[in-house]
This record gives sequence, structure tokens and C-alpha cells, in this order.
Amino acid sequence: MPGIDITDDPLLAGRLFSYLDTQISRLGGPNFPQLPVNRPHAPVNDMLRDGMHQTAVHRGVAPYRPNSLDGGCPFLAGPDTGAFVETPVEVPASQKVREAPASFADHFSQPRLFWLSMTAVEREHIIAAYTFELGKCYEQAVKERALKVLANIDPVLCEEVATGLGLPVPQATVPLVSADPSPALSQLGAEWPLDGRIIGIVTGPGSDLDGVRTIRQSILDGGMVPLVIAAAGGALDPGGDPVPVQRTFATARSTEFDAILLAGAPAPAADTARDAKSDHHTARTTGLDPRLLLLVTEAYRHGKALGAWGEGRTVLREAGIPQDAAGVVTGDNPGTVEEAVTGLLGKHRAWDRLTPGP
Repeated sequence: MPGIDITDDPLLAGRLFSYLDTQISRLGGPNFPQLPVNRPHAPVNDMLRDGMHQTAVHRGVAPYRPNSLDGGCPFLAGPDTGAFVETPVEVPASQKVREAPASFADHFSQPRLFWLSMTAVEREHIIAAYTFELGKCYEQAVKERALKVLANIDPVLCEEVATGLGLPVPQATVPLVSADPSPALSQLGAEWPLDGRIIGIVTGPGSDLDGVRTIRQSILDGGMVPLVIAAAGGALDPGGDPVPVQRTFATARSTEFDAILLAGAPAPAADTARDAKSDHHTARTTGLDPRLLLLVTEAYRHGKALGAWGEGRTVLREAGIPQDAAGVVTGDNPGTVEEAVTGLLGKHRAWDRLTPGP
């Protein structure tokens, strides 16, 4: 017999979800079909390679299909190989067959709707992301095939990515879908929760530690995470009310933070010469730790909110960041600056700073 299929009874078929969950829970991973007691007598050449308890020895280099790297293998087994075949079963007014609905052939209406719903700055991010990721692909045929897919989503998207890759722009192979943009798909124009946002607080020898303590507590009270950054670890003012240091200039990088507050303008630390992130020319010309300038300029280019008071404004000036730029807050009162910066976090980024020019 070709095989045993599942029941047509929807109530009994629903139990299949429970069986799968039970196997995963009891055995701690999705690879329970590889256990001898669960393994079918006929070998199965699937493409499931991840997860705990993976013991199968897979062949080939492409864990997906269709593919060109493995010549399209593995192929679906057909009736001529004696593999399991799902036999059509008559049901009232229809047939049960192993086929995907016709709507599964619609590959482009949803991505086109998403693209049309993006603002100019979000489209620039999407173009940059495609160009970056495809630029690392070593298979020319894969790049060209990806561009053909993009051509069916939007000609501008395809043309911009193709320009970045230095490849010709292909023509669309299907008519472009007409779709009305949905503002709900865009990040712009909405406010987002602040819970869990990470704010870096840069300190130096001349920092107002009372102000640092105040804004640190305010950030905690707002459900966010303050991380104090200093030249070395340990604590600031250990003899008084210590302020714990969670990051140093050697360990801090802008990608970890949603916003950065500058409470000081520290000079190059003792370990500056040993750190590959250090620009020694910058250290000599500015008198600031070069890793701090790298941290701030990266955050600025990524559209993150910046705040500064006291000596912290010197860092903005030496980094070439206008104090009146979008998403940059300066002032004399640490609490006022921190409040304004956290207010900007609800929008994720300072989008006006990232909006492309005409």
C-alpha cells in the first residue's frame, strides 16, 4: 500500500497538533523523527538541518528548494519510485488533493503592498539592505534571480539595487499588482512603547554624578535600561554613593543602544593605544577618547537620539554633529535633556535626520 493517511475527521485531525507538541516537549527538540523508534523504514531526504539532537548526515549544500547549487535536488518523490502518494478522496461536492490553493501562486501582491506603504526613508533602508546582503552573495546567478523577483515588486526598487550591484536591470515577468498603501505598515507616524529601551550614559572625570544618578533612576522608573559608560569598569565615586559602570569605551558600541546621553567629555583612556577601534590622530587633535567619538558618530548616522549637557556638548562639537540637528537635545539641566531624549524614543529613530534629500 502507498501509505496511511490521516483521518478526514477534523476533530481527530486536530489532535495531530497535540502529538507534535508532545514530541517536541518530551524530547526537547524537533528532530524526534530521527530516533530509531520513530524513523520510517524508507529513508527520507529532507532539508531540516537545525535544532537539537540533529544526528542525520545530510548531503548537498542547499537546505532549500528550488535551488541551483545542488541541481535542484532533492526532488519530490513520485508514484514511479514507490513513495508515499496521497490518494484523492471523494468528499461531498469536492475532492481532497495534495495541492496548494490558487492564492499560493500570488507571490508579489503582499510585498508590493508593503513597499508602496513605506515612506521615502524606509524605502532607502530597504534598498540599502538588499544591496548589502546581495552584494555578499558569491553566486552571480542568485543575484540575477533575486533582481528578477524585485522587478516583480517594484521597478524603482529593482533599479536601485541593480545599480548598487553593478548588474543590468531585468524586466518584470508578471504585471505589477495594484495596491493601496497602508499607513499601518510604516514605522513612521506612530508612537511605540519605551519598555526595555537601552540608554547609554557617557561619563568623564568632570561629570556631574548627582545628575547621572538622577537620570539613571528616572530611566529605570520609566521601564528602560540605563548603562553607564566610563573609561574603566567598577564604579564612579566608590567612596560615596557609587554609580556602577556597566560599559567601558573598549566594550561599548552604538548598536547596543537606543539613545546616548553625554554627561562628560573624557580624554583618551589608558587602554586607548591597545584598542583597534582607536583613531590616534583623532585623539591628538580633539583631546577626546576616539572610541567615544566613534560611538557618537555611529549613533548619529543610525538616526538615534542624542542628548548632552555640560562638557558633553564638547563631544558633539568635536564629532561635527550640529546641536540643532533632528533628534539632538542639549541643555544645562540633565533631567530636562533626559526627558526630551526619552520622548524621542517613542518614534524609534530621528526620521527627519535620515530622510533623503531631493
